[in-house]
Amino acid sequence: MDRRSWAQDVLRCRLCGTPGPPMYCDICHIHLCKACVGEHLSDESKDHKVVPFKKRVLNPICLKHSTQLCDLHCKQCNIPICVECVSSDEHLGHKMVGILKIVEKKKEALQRDLQELENTIYPKYREMASNIPVQRADLSKNSLKLTTAIEKHGEYLHREIDTAIEKFKSNAKEMDSGCLVVLDKQENEFKRRISEIEQSIADLNELLNSNDVSLVFAYNSRNAEFRKLPPRFTPQIINREQIYQQIGSLSASSIKTEEQGYALDSPGADSSFPNRPFIDVPRIITDITTEYGETKDLGSVSCLSDDEVWTCGGDNMMKLYNLHGKLVKSIQTKSGKIPEDIAVTQSGELVYTDPNDRTVNIVKNTQIQTVIRLQGWRPCNFCSTSSGDLLVSMITAEKKQAKIVRYSGSTEKQTIQYDDKGQPLYSFSNHTKYICENKNLDICVADSYTHSRAVVVVDQAGKFRFKYTGPPLITKNPFEPVGITTDSQSRILTADCNNDCIHILNQDGQFLRYIDNCHLHCPHDLCMDTRDNLFVAERYTGKLKKIQYYV
Repeated sequence: MDRRSWAQDVLRCRLCGTPGPPMYCDICHIHLCKACVGEHLSDESKDHKVVPFKKRVLNPICLKHSTQLCDLHCKQCNIPICVECVSSDEHLGHKMVGILKIVEKKKEALQRDLQELENTIYPKYREMASNIPVQRADLSKNSLKLTTAIEKHGEYLHREIDTAIEKFKSNAKEMDSGCLVVLDKQENEFKRRISEIEQSIADLNELLNSNDVSLVFAYNSRNAEFRKLPPRFTPQIINREQIYQQIGSLSASSIKTEEQGYALDSPGADSSFPNRPFIDVPRIITDITTEYGETKDLGSVSCLSDDEVWTCGGDNMMKLYNLHGKLVKSIQTKSGKIPEDIAVTQSGELVYTDPNDRTVNIVKNTQIQTVIRLQGWRPCNFCSTSSGDLLVSMITAEKKQAKIVRYSGSTEKQTIQYDDKGQPLYSFSNHTKYICENKNLDICVADSYTHSRAVVVVDQAGKFRFKYTGPPLITKNPFEPVGITTDSQSRILTADCNNDCIHILNQDGQFLRYIDNCHLHCPHDLCMDTRDNLFVAERYTGKLKKIQYYV
Protein backbone atom coordinates (compact mmCIF):
# COMPACT_ATOMS: atom_id res chain seq x y z
CA MET A 1 0.00 0.00 0.00
CA ASP A 2 1.24 3.52 -0.82
CA ARG A 3 2.70 4.89 2.39
CA ARG A 4 1.47 8.36 1.43
CA SER A 5 -2.18 7.23 1.16
CA TRP A 6 -2.53 4.84 4.15
CA ALA A 7 -4.27 7.50 6.24
CA GLN A 8 -6.75 8.51 3.53
CA ASP A 9 -9.73 7.54 5.74
CA VAL A 10 -8.86 10.32 8.21
CA LEU A 11 -8.22 13.01 5.58
CA ARG A 12 -10.66 15.91 5.30
CA CYS A 13 -11.47 18.53 2.71
CA ARG A 14 -9.23 21.55 3.27
CA LEU A 15 -12.14 23.99 2.67
CA CYS A 16 -15.18 22.42 4.37
CA GLY A 17 -13.76 19.60 6.50
CA THR A 18 -15.76 16.83 4.82
CA PRO A 19 -14.02 13.48 5.60
CA GLY A 20 -12.60 11.26 2.82
CA PRO A 21 -12.36 13.93 0.08
CA PRO A 22 -12.04 12.23 -3.37
CA MET A 23 -10.19 15.06 -5.17
CA TYR A 24 -6.66 16.49 -4.92
CA CYS A 25 -4.89 19.60 -6.27
CA ASP A 26 -1.40 18.63 -7.54
CA ILE A 27 -0.28 22.27 -7.48
CA CYS A 28 -1.51 23.30 -3.99
CA HIS A 29 -1.16 19.79 -2.50
CA ILE A 30 -4.54 19.93 -0.71
CA HIS A 31 -7.49 17.50 -0.49
CA LEU A 32 -10.89 18.63 -1.76
CA CYS A 33 -14.42 17.29 -1.79
CA LYS A 34 -16.31 17.54 -5.08
CA ALA A 35 -18.47 20.37 -3.78
CA CYS A 36 -15.46 22.56 -3.03
CA VAL A 37 -13.58 22.03 -6.33
CA GLY A 38 -15.29 24.98 -8.02
CA GLU A 39 -14.50 27.31 -5.13
CA HIS A 40 -10.83 26.23 -5.18
CA LEU A 41 -10.51 26.78 -8.94
CA SER A 42 -12.03 30.24 -8.59
CA ASP A 43 -8.81 31.40 -6.91
CA GLU A 44 -7.04 32.81 -9.98
CA SER A 45 -3.98 34.00 -8.10
CA LYS A 46 -2.15 30.83 -9.23
CA ASP A 47 -2.59 27.76 -11.42
CA HIS A 48 -4.43 24.66 -10.21
CA LYS A 49 -4.53 21.05 -11.31
CA VAL A 50 -7.37 19.12 -9.63
CA VAL A 51 -7.39 15.35 -10.22
CA PRO A 52 -8.99 12.30 -8.56
CA PHE A 53 -7.08 11.42 -5.43
CA LYS A 54 -5.77 8.11 -6.85
CA LYS A 55 -4.33 9.88 -9.93
CA ARG A 56 -2.40 12.51 -8.04
CA VAL A 57 1.31 12.84 -8.86
CA LEU A 58 3.39 10.93 -6.32
CA ASN A 59 6.18 13.38 -5.69
CA PRO A 60 9.36 11.79 -4.31
CA ILE A 61 10.20 12.13 -0.63
CA CYS A 62 13.11 14.51 0.01
CA LEU A 63 16.35 12.65 0.72
CA LYS A 64 17.38 15.25 3.33
CA HIS A 65 13.99 16.08 4.87
CA SER A 66 12.03 12.84 5.17
CA THR A 67 8.78 14.58 6.18
CA GLN A 68 8.70 16.70 3.04
CA LEU A 69 7.74 15.95 -0.57
CA CYS A 70 9.77 17.39 -3.44
CA ASP A 71 7.89 19.97 -5.52
CA LEU A 72 10.92 21.41 -7.33
CA HIS A 73 13.95 20.25 -9.30
CA CYS A 74 17.37 21.92 -8.97
CA LYS A 75 18.94 22.18 -12.43
CA GLN A 76 22.52 22.67 -11.18
CA CYS A 77 22.40 19.71 -8.79
CA ASN A 78 20.03 17.68 -11.02
CA ILE A 79 18.04 16.44 -8.02
CA PRO A 80 14.48 16.89 -6.71
CA ILE A 81 14.25 19.24 -3.71
CA CYS A 82 11.61 20.31 -1.15
CA VAL A 83 10.72 23.73 0.26
CA GLU A 84 13.11 23.28 3.18
CA CYS A 85 15.94 22.63 0.70
CA VAL A 86 15.05 25.87 -1.08
CA SER A 87 15.33 27.85 2.13
CA SER A 88 18.77 26.39 2.88
CA ASP A 89 22.00 27.91 1.55
CA GLU A 90 22.89 24.73 -0.32
CA HIS A 91 20.85 25.70 -3.38
CA LEU A 92 21.33 29.46 -3.11
CA GLY A 93 21.31 31.04 -6.57
CA HIS A 94 20.46 27.77 -8.32
CA LYS A 95 17.83 27.65 -11.03
CA MET A 96 14.79 25.61 -10.04
CA VAL A 97 11.79 24.36 -12.00
CA GLY A 98 8.60 22.60 -11.00
CA ILE A 99 9.08 18.87 -10.81
CA LEU A 100 5.95 18.32 -12.91
CA LYS A 101 7.66 20.01 -15.88
CA ILE A 102 10.66 17.69 -15.50
CA VAL A 103 8.35 14.69 -15.40
CA GLU A 104 6.58 15.86 -18.56
CA LYS A 105 9.91 16.16 -20.42
CA LYS A 106 11.00 12.76 -19.14
CA LYS A 107 7.79 11.17 -20.35
CA GLU A 108 8.20 12.85 -23.74
CA ALA A 109 11.63 11.14 -24.00
CA LEU A 110 10.04 7.85 -22.93
CA GLN A 111 7.43 8.27 -25.64
CA ARG A 112 10.13 8.90 -28.28
CA ASP A 113 12.03 5.78 -27.20
CA LEU A 114 8.84 3.74 -27.33
CA GLN A 115 7.98 4.98 -30.82
CA GLU A 116 11.50 4.27 -32.12
CA LEU A 117 11.47 0.75 -30.66
CA GLU A 118 7.99 -0.05 -31.98
CA ASN A 119 8.23 1.66 -35.38
CA THR A 120 11.89 1.29 -36.40
CA ILE A 121 14.19 -0.95 -34.35
CA TYR A 122 11.80 -3.79 -33.52
CA PRO A 123 10.55 -4.22 -37.15
CA LYS A 124 14.15 -4.33 -38.43
CA TYR A 125 15.09 -7.11 -36.03
CA ARG A 126 11.94 -9.05 -36.94
CA GLU A 127 12.66 -8.63 -40.65
CA MET A 128 16.27 -9.81 -40.34
CA ALA A 129 15.29 -12.73 -38.11
CA SER A 130 12.52 -13.84 -40.50
CA ASN A 131 15.01 -13.94 -43.38
CA ILE A 132 17.21 -16.55 -41.71
CA PRO A 133 14.95 -19.58 -42.48
CA VAL A 134 14.93 -18.49 -46.13
CA GLN A 135 18.72 -18.24 -46.15
CA ARG A 136 18.97 -21.65 -44.49
CA ALA A 137 16.75 -23.17 -47.20
CA ASP A 138 18.75 -21.50 -49.99
CA LEU A 139 21.96 -22.72 -48.42
CA SER A 140 20.69 -26.32 -48.42
CA LYS A 141 19.61 -26.09 -52.07
CA ASN A 142 22.95 -24.59 -53.12
CA SER A 143 24.88 -27.26 -51.24
CA LEU A 144 22.84 -29.98 -52.96
CA LYS A 145 23.47 -28.42 -56.39
CA LEU A 146 27.19 -28.19 -55.68
CA THR A 147 27.42 -31.82 -54.56
CA THR A 148 25.47 -32.97 -57.63
CA ALA A 149 27.74 -30.98 -59.97
CA ILE A 150 30.85 -32.42 -58.36
CA GLU A 151 29.54 -35.98 -58.63
CA LYS A 152 28.51 -35.54 -62.28
CA HIS A 153 31.92 -34.27 -63.36
CA GLY A 154 33.69 -36.80 -61.15
CA GLU A 155 32.33 -39.57 -63.38
CA TYR A 156 34.55 -38.34 -66.24
CA LEU A 157 37.77 -38.00 -64.29
CA HIS A 158 40.58 -40.55 -64.08
CA ARG A 159 41.07 -42.77 -61.04
CA GLU A 160 44.04 -40.52 -60.27
CA ILE A 161 41.73 -37.75 -59.03
CA ASP A 162 39.05 -39.80 -57.22
CA THR A 163 40.53 -38.79 -53.89
CA ALA A 164 40.32 -35.13 -54.88
CA ILE A 165 36.63 -35.49 -55.78
CA GLU A 166 35.86 -36.85 -52.32
CA LYS A 167 37.79 -33.97 -50.82
CA PHE A 168 35.65 -31.46 -52.69
CA LYS A 169 32.47 -33.11 -51.41
CA SER A 170 33.82 -33.07 -47.86
CA ASN A 171 34.69 -29.39 -48.17
CA ALA A 172 31.18 -28.63 -49.44
CA LYS A 173 29.67 -30.35 -46.39
CA GLU A 174 32.04 -28.54 -44.05
CA MET A 175 31.11 -25.26 -45.72
CA ASP A 176 27.42 -26.11 -45.30
CA SER A 177 27.95 -26.97 -41.63
CA GLY A 178 29.91 -23.79 -41.05
CA CYS A 179 27.16 -21.67 -42.60
CA LEU A 180 24.49 -23.41 -40.50
CA VAL A 181 26.49 -22.77 -37.33
CA VAL A 182 26.71 -19.05 -38.17
CA LEU A 183 23.01 -18.89 -39.07
CA ASP A 184 22.00 -20.67 -35.85
CA LYS A 185 24.18 -18.33 -33.83
CA GLN A 186 22.69 -15.27 -35.51
CA GLU A 187 19.14 -16.58 -35.06
CA ASN A 188 19.75 -17.05 -31.32
CA GLU A 189 21.20 -13.54 -31.13
CA PHE A 190 18.16 -12.07 -32.90
CA LYS A 191 15.80 -13.96 -30.59
CA ARG A 192 17.66 -12.67 -27.54
CA ARG A 193 17.62 -9.09 -28.83
CA ILE A 194 13.94 -9.30 -29.81
CA SER A 195 13.08 -10.54 -26.31
CA GLU A 196 15.01 -7.64 -24.77
CA ILE A 197 13.29 -5.12 -27.06
CA GLU A 198 9.87 -6.56 -26.21
CA GLN A 199 10.70 -6.24 -22.51
CA SER A 200 11.86 -2.63 -23.05
CA ILE A 201 8.61 -1.84 -24.83
CA ALA A 202 6.63 -3.32 -21.94
CA ASP A 203 8.70 -1.39 -19.39
CA LEU A 204 8.24 1.88 -21.29
CA ASN A 205 4.48 1.39 -21.52
CA GLU A 206 4.40 0.74 -17.77
CA LEU A 207 6.48 3.85 -17.06
CA LEU A 208 4.31 6.04 -19.29
CA ASN A 209 1.28 4.94 -17.29
CA SER A 210 3.05 5.34 -13.94
CA ASN A 211 2.71 8.31 -11.62
CA ASP A 212 5.80 7.36 -9.62
CA VAL A 213 8.44 10.01 -10.35
CA SER A 214 11.20 7.88 -8.81
CA LEU A 215 10.64 5.09 -11.33
CA VAL A 216 10.63 7.58 -14.21
CA PHE A 217 13.90 9.11 -13.01
CA ALA A 218 15.50 5.67 -12.72
CA TYR A 219 14.86 4.83 -16.40
CA ASN A 220 17.94 4.34 -18.58
CA SER A 221 17.41 4.16 -22.35
CA ARG A 222 18.85 1.16 -24.26
CA ASN A 223 17.83 2.45 -27.68
CA ALA A 224 21.41 3.35 -28.62
CA GLU A 225 22.41 -0.25 -27.94
CA PHE A 226 19.51 -1.61 -30.00
CA ARG A 227 20.19 0.74 -32.93
CA LYS A 228 23.45 -1.11 -33.61
CA LEU A 229 22.12 -3.97 -35.69
CA PRO A 230 24.21 -7.15 -35.99
CA PRO A 231 25.93 -7.60 -39.41
CA ARG A 232 23.66 -9.35 -41.90
CA PHE A 233 24.88 -12.85 -42.83
CA THR A 234 24.90 -13.59 -46.57
CA PRO A 235 25.97 -17.07 -47.73
CA GLN A 236 27.96 -16.69 -50.93
CA ILE A 237 26.63 -18.52 -54.02
CA ILE A 238 29.32 -20.85 -55.29
CA ASN A 239 30.10 -20.54 -58.99
CA ARG A 240 29.63 -23.97 -60.56
CA GLU A 241 31.85 -23.06 -63.54
CA GLN A 242 34.77 -22.40 -61.20
CA ILE A 243 34.31 -25.86 -59.68
CA TYR A 244 34.26 -27.40 -63.18
CA GLN A 245 37.50 -25.62 -64.03
CA GLN A 246 39.17 -26.77 -60.83
CA ILE A 247 38.15 -30.39 -61.25
CA GLY A 248 39.41 -30.38 -64.83
CA SER A 249 42.85 -29.19 -63.72
CA LEU A 250 43.33 -31.55 -60.77
CA SER A 251 46.10 -34.13 -60.56
CA ALA A 252 47.35 -36.50 -57.89
CA SER A 253 50.39 -34.33 -57.22
CA SER A 254 48.68 -30.93 -57.33
CA ILE A 255 45.21 -30.45 -55.82
CA LYS A 256 44.18 -26.82 -55.72
CA THR A 257 41.31 -25.62 -53.57
CA GLU A 258 39.56 -22.45 -54.72
CA GLU A 259 38.65 -19.93 -52.06
CA GLN A 260 34.88 -20.20 -51.75
CA GLY A 261 32.63 -19.98 -48.72
CA TYR A 262 30.71 -17.47 -46.76
CA ALA A 263 31.23 -14.07 -45.23
CA LEU A 264 29.70 -11.50 -42.92
CA ASP A 265 29.15 -8.00 -44.31
CA SER A 266 32.59 -6.86 -43.18
CA PRO A 267 36.23 -6.84 -44.34
CA GLY A 268 38.46 -9.66 -43.16
CA ALA A 269 35.75 -12.28 -42.64
CA ASP A 270 36.52 -15.99 -42.86
CA SER A 271 36.20 -17.00 -46.52
CA SER A 272 38.30 -20.13 -46.95
CA PHE A 273 38.26 -23.90 -46.59
CA PRO A 274 39.74 -25.21 -43.33
CA ASN A 275 43.31 -26.54 -43.17
CA ARG A 276 44.53 -24.76 -46.29
CA PRO A 277 48.09 -25.64 -47.31
CA PHE A 278 50.86 -23.13 -48.01
CA ILE A 279 52.12 -22.76 -51.56
CA ASP A 280 55.74 -23.79 -51.99
CA VAL A 281 56.91 -20.32 -52.97
CA PRO A 282 54.89 -17.22 -51.96
CA ARG A 283 54.40 -14.83 -54.88
CA ILE A 284 53.67 -11.14 -55.40
CA ILE A 285 50.25 -10.59 -56.99
CA THR A 286 50.36 -6.78 -57.06
CA ASP A 287 53.16 -4.29 -56.47
CA ILE A 288 51.94 -0.72 -55.82
CA THR A 289 54.21 2.31 -55.62
CA THR A 290 52.68 4.91 -53.29
CA GLU A 291 53.60 8.56 -52.74
CA TYR A 292 55.25 7.59 -49.44
CA GLY A 293 58.39 6.57 -51.33
CA GLU A 294 59.33 10.24 -51.42
CA THR A 295 59.07 10.66 -47.64
CA LYS A 296 60.46 7.15 -46.96
CA ASP A 297 57.87 6.60 -44.25
CA LEU A 298 54.92 4.31 -45.07
CA GLY A 299 53.64 3.49 -41.60
CA SER A 300 50.26 1.73 -41.60
CA VAL A 301 47.92 -0.07 -43.97
CA SER A 302 44.34 -1.39 -43.68
CA CYS A 303 42.06 -3.05 -46.28
CA LEU A 304 38.82 -1.28 -47.14
CA SER A 305 38.01 -4.11 -49.57
CA ASP A 306 39.87 -6.69 -51.68
CA ASP A 307 40.52 -3.91 -54.21
CA GLU A 308 41.19 -0.79 -52.11
CA VAL A 309 43.61 -0.14 -49.24
CA TRP A 310 43.95 2.77 -46.79
CA THR A 311 47.48 3.95 -45.94
CA CYS A 312 49.15 6.54 -43.72
CA GLY A 313 52.73 7.59 -43.11
CA GLY A 314 54.98 10.59 -42.61
CA ASP A 315 52.43 13.34 -43.27
CA ASN A 316 48.98 14.37 -42.06
CA MET A 317 47.13 12.72 -44.96
CA MET A 318 45.47 9.29 -45.01
CA LYS A 319 45.35 7.94 -48.55
CA LEU A 320 43.19 5.30 -50.23
CA TYR A 321 44.80 3.37 -53.14
CA ASN A 322 43.30 0.83 -55.52
CA LEU A 323 45.20 -2.20 -56.83
CA HIS A 324 46.24 -0.26 -59.95
CA GLY A 325 48.19 2.15 -57.77
CA LYS A 326 45.71 4.97 -58.34
CA LEU A 327 45.12 7.39 -55.47
CA VAL A 328 41.34 7.21 -54.93
CA LYS A 329 40.91 9.53 -51.95
CA SER A 330 42.88 11.57 -49.40
CA ILE A 331 41.71 12.73 -45.98
CA GLN A 332 43.60 15.10 -43.68
CA THR A 333 43.64 14.49 -39.94
CA LYS A 334 41.47 16.72 -37.78
CA SER A 335 44.46 18.16 -35.88
CA GLY A 336 46.64 18.54 -38.96
CA LYS A 337 49.24 16.30 -37.28
CA ILE A 338 50.61 12.90 -38.35
CA PRO A 339 48.37 9.93 -37.42
CA GLU A 340 49.91 7.03 -35.53
CA ASP A 341 47.78 4.19 -36.95
CA ILE A 342 44.69 3.48 -39.05
CA ALA A 343 42.08 0.71 -39.25
CA VAL A 344 38.83 0.01 -41.09
CA THR A 345 35.75 -1.02 -39.10
CA GLN A 346 33.35 -3.79 -40.11
CA SER A 347 31.04 -1.16 -41.57
CA GLY A 348 33.86 0.21 -43.74
CA GLU A 349 34.59 3.41 -41.79
CA LEU A 350 38.14 4.68 -41.38
CA VAL A 351 39.45 5.16 -37.82
CA TYR A 352 42.81 6.65 -36.83
CA THR A 353 44.79 7.47 -33.68
CA ASP A 354 46.33 10.91 -33.13
CA PRO A 355 48.98 10.87 -30.37
CA ASN A 356 49.38 14.65 -30.58
CA ASP A 357 45.96 15.42 -29.12
CA ARG A 358 45.57 11.95 -27.54
CA THR A 359 42.48 10.99 -29.51
CA VAL A 360 40.94 8.17 -31.51
CA ASN A 361 38.88 9.51 -34.41
CA ILE A 362 36.43 8.07 -36.96
CA VAL A 363 35.76 9.37 -40.47
CA LYS A 364 32.06 9.37 -41.39
CA ASN A 365 31.12 10.76 -44.81
CA THR A 366 34.30 12.90 -44.86
CA GLN A 367 33.39 14.31 -41.42
CA ILE A 368 35.83 13.45 -38.61
CA GLN A 369 34.41 12.69 -35.17
CA THR A 370 36.49 12.18 -32.02
CA VAL A 371 35.43 8.89 -30.41
CA ILE A 372 37.95 8.64 -27.57
CA ARG A 373 39.99 11.35 -25.83
CA LEU A 374 42.61 10.12 -23.35
CA GLN A 375 43.86 11.82 -20.19
CA GLY A 376 47.42 11.05 -19.10
CA TRP A 377 47.85 8.40 -21.84
CA ARG A 378 48.86 8.56 -25.49
CA PRO A 379 47.23 6.22 -28.04
CA CYS A 380 49.58 4.13 -30.16
CA ASN A 381 48.31 1.41 -32.48
CA PHE A 382 44.87 -0.21 -32.48
CA CYS A 383 42.53 -2.58 -34.31
CA SER A 384 38.81 -3.06 -34.91
CA THR A 385 37.50 -6.38 -33.55
CA SER A 386 34.93 -8.83 -34.92
CA SER A 387 32.42 -7.57 -32.32
CA GLY A 388 32.87 -3.95 -33.40
CA ASP A 389 34.99 -2.93 -30.39
CA LEU A 390 38.30 -1.06 -30.63
CA LEU A 391 41.46 -2.45 -29.00
CA VAL A 392 43.82 0.49 -28.37
CA SER A 393 47.44 0.20 -27.21
CA MET A 394 48.65 3.19 -25.20
CA ILE A 395 51.51 4.47 -23.05
CA THR A 396 51.78 7.19 -20.43
CA ALA A 397 53.31 10.51 -21.47
CA GLU A 398 56.39 9.80 -19.34
CA LYS A 399 56.67 6.29 -20.91
CA LYS A 400 56.45 4.42 -17.61
CA GLN A 401 53.35 2.29 -18.26
CA ALA A 402 51.71 0.56 -21.23
CA LYS A 403 48.38 -1.20 -21.61
CA ILE A 404 45.70 -2.36 -24.02
CA VAL A 405 42.17 -1.00 -23.54
CA ARG A 406 39.00 -2.32 -25.18
CA TYR A 407 36.39 0.30 -26.07
CA SER A 408 32.80 -0.04 -27.18
CA GLY A 409 32.25 3.35 -28.78
CA SER A 410 33.74 5.72 -26.21
CA THR A 411 33.05 3.40 -23.26
CA GLU A 412 36.01 1.58 -21.70
CA LYS A 413 35.15 -2.12 -21.30
CA GLN A 414 38.44 -3.87 -20.50
CA THR A 415 42.03 -3.09 -19.53
CA ILE A 416 44.93 -5.48 -20.19
CA GLN A 417 48.19 -4.51 -18.51
CA TYR A 418 49.62 -7.22 -16.20
CA ASP A 419 50.07 -10.99 -16.17
CA ASP A 420 48.96 -13.32 -13.35
CA LYS A 421 52.10 -12.45 -11.38
CA GLY A 422 51.50 -8.72 -11.58
CA GLN A 423 54.28 -8.15 -14.11
CA PRO A 424 53.76 -5.77 -17.07
CA LEU A 425 52.79 -7.58 -20.26
CA TYR A 426 54.10 -4.84 -22.57
CA SER A 427 57.16 -2.60 -22.72
CA PHE A 428 56.57 1.10 -22.24
CA SER A 429 59.55 2.85 -23.81
CA ASN A 430 58.26 3.22 -27.38
CA HIS A 431 55.07 3.89 -29.33
CA THR A 432 55.07 0.97 -31.77
CA LYS A 433 52.70 -1.73 -30.55
CA TYR A 434 50.79 -3.02 -33.54
CA ILE A 435 47.78 -5.06 -32.47
CA CYS A 436 45.23 -7.45 -34.00
CA GLU A 437 42.49 -9.83 -32.89
CA ASN A 438 42.82 -13.47 -33.97
CA LYS A 439 39.92 -15.55 -35.28
CA ASN A 440 39.91 -17.39 -31.91
CA LEU A 441 39.53 -13.92 -30.24
CA ASP A 442 43.11 -13.89 -28.87
CA ILE A 443 44.68 -10.41 -28.70
CA CYS A 444 48.08 -10.33 -30.44
CA VAL A 445 50.55 -7.45 -29.96
CA ALA A 446 53.87 -6.91 -31.76
CA ASP A 447 56.11 -5.21 -29.18
CA SER A 448 59.33 -4.05 -30.82
CA TYR A 449 61.12 -2.40 -27.90
CA THR A 450 64.85 -3.13 -28.07
CA HIS A 451 65.06 -5.11 -24.82
CA SER A 452 61.83 -7.07 -25.19
CA ARG A 453 61.19 -7.73 -28.87
CA ALA A 454 58.30 -10.16 -28.91
CA VAL A 455 54.81 -11.02 -30.07
CA VAL A 456 52.70 -11.09 -26.88
CA VAL A 457 49.40 -12.98 -27.02
CA VAL A 458 46.60 -12.99 -24.42
CA ASP A 459 43.15 -14.56 -24.62
CA GLN A 460 39.86 -12.68 -24.86
CA ALA A 461 39.76 -12.26 -21.06
CA GLY A 462 43.28 -10.74 -21.06
CA LYS A 463 45.01 -13.83 -19.62
CA PHE A 464 48.56 -14.38 -20.87
CA ARG A 465 48.88 -17.24 -23.38
CA PHE A 466 52.39 -17.07 -24.86
CA LYS A 467 55.22 -14.85 -26.03
CA TYR A 468 57.06 -15.40 -29.33
CA THR A 469 60.60 -13.96 -29.31
CA GLY A 470 61.82 -15.28 -32.65
CA PRO A 471 62.17 -18.50 -34.64
CA PRO A 472 64.15 -21.54 -33.57
CA LEU A 473 66.54 -20.80 -36.44
CA ILE A 474 69.15 -18.09 -35.99
CA THR A 475 68.42 -14.98 -38.08
CA LYS A 476 70.98 -12.58 -39.47
CA ASN A 477 69.80 -9.70 -37.29
CA PRO A 478 67.81 -9.51 -34.01
CA PHE A 479 64.11 -10.25 -34.36
CA GLU A 480 62.10 -6.99 -34.55
CA PRO A 481 58.32 -7.49 -34.93
CA VAL A 482 56.41 -4.48 -36.20
CA GLY A 483 53.14 -4.92 -38.11
CA ILE A 484 50.93 -7.89 -37.21
CA THR A 485 47.84 -9.54 -38.69
CA THR A 486 45.99 -12.88 -38.70
CA ASP A 487 44.33 -15.00 -41.39
CA SER A 488 41.28 -17.26 -41.65
CA GLN A 489 43.27 -20.19 -40.19
CA SER A 490 44.02 -18.19 -36.98
CA ARG A 491 47.65 -18.06 -38.02
CA ILE A 492 49.61 -15.01 -36.86
CA LEU A 493 51.81 -13.08 -39.30
CA THR A 494 54.29 -10.45 -38.14
CA ALA A 495 56.66 -8.23 -40.11
CA ASP A 496 60.34 -8.53 -39.12
CA CYS A 497 61.81 -5.29 -40.46
CA ASN A 498 65.33 -6.17 -39.24
CA ASN A 499 65.46 -9.32 -41.38
CA ASP A 500 63.25 -8.23 -44.33
CA CYS A 501 60.78 -11.08 -43.89
CA ILE A 502 57.40 -12.14 -42.52
CA HIS A 503 57.13 -14.75 -39.72
CA ILE A 504 54.09 -17.05 -39.79
CA LEU A 505 53.04 -18.70 -36.50
CA ASN A 506 50.18 -21.00 -35.64
CA GLN A 507 47.57 -19.86 -33.08
CA ASP A 508 49.66 -21.36 -30.26
CA GLY A 509 52.82 -19.41 -31.16
CA GLN A 510 54.75 -22.17 -32.95
CA PHE A 511 56.88 -20.98 -35.87
CA LEU A 512 55.67 -22.38 -39.22
CA ARG A 513 57.61 -20.60 -41.97
CA TYR A 514 58.99 -17.35 -43.43
CA ILE A 515 57.91 -15.24 -46.35
CA ASP A 516 61.33 -13.99 -47.40
CA ASN A 517 61.43 -14.35 -51.17
CA CYS A 518 59.33 -11.39 -52.39
CA HIS A 519 62.14 -8.80 -52.43
CA LEU A 520 60.89 -7.35 -49.16
CA HIS A 521 62.69 -4.29 -47.86
CA CYS A 522 61.92 -3.24 -44.29
CA PRO A 523 58.33 -4.57 -44.14
CA HIS A 524 56.55 -2.41 -41.58
CA ASP A 525 52.80 -3.06 -41.45
CA LEU A 526 50.50 -5.87 -42.59
CA CYS A 527 46.84 -6.44 -43.34
CA MET A 528 44.77 -9.25 -44.86
CA ASP A 529 42.00 -9.20 -47.47
CA THR A 530 38.99 -11.52 -47.38
CA ARG A 531 40.79 -14.10 -49.54
CA ASP A 532 43.82 -14.49 -47.25
CA ASN A 533 46.04 -12.42 -49.52
CA LEU A 534 48.64 -10.49 -47.51
CA PHE A 535 49.30 -6.76 -47.97
CA VAL A 536 52.78 -5.66 -46.90
CA ALA A 537 53.71 -1.98 -46.45
CA GLU A 538 57.45 -1.31 -46.94
CA ARG A 539 58.37 1.67 -44.82
CA TYR A 540 61.28 3.21 -46.72
CA THR A 541 60.45 2.28 -50.33
CA GLY A 542 56.82 3.33 -49.95
CA LYS A 543 55.75 0.16 -51.78
CA LEU A 544 52.62 -1.82 -51.03
CA LYS A 545 52.86 -5.50 -52.02
CA LYS A 546 49.99 -7.98 -52.25
CA ILE A 547 51.32 -11.50 -51.62
CA GLN A 548 49.72 -14.94 -52.06
CA TYR A 549 51.03 -17.60 -49.68
CA TYR A 550 48.13 -20.12 -49.57
CA VAL A 551 47.16 -22.61 -52.27
